[in-house]
Amino acid sequence: MCQLTVYLDDEKIMNDVMLVEPTPEGVRLVKMFETPRVIPATIRQIDLMKNKLILEKIEEEVKK
Repeated sequence: MCQLTVYLDDEKIMNDVMLVEPTPEGVRLVKMFETPRVIPATIRQIDLMKNKLILEKIEEEVKK
């Protein structure tokens, strides 16, 4: 199968992800039979040989 394991920096956050979609809020991750999640992150790396997606947290700007 071609599902991805998703990591946020070095922490595993989801298994068996079937759809990855960039959005203005971050990255939308979809698993079969579950509610999609939007993670406030950007894609750092996709490794198709290892079925691995690595996300990087979006740093929030400090407002003055």
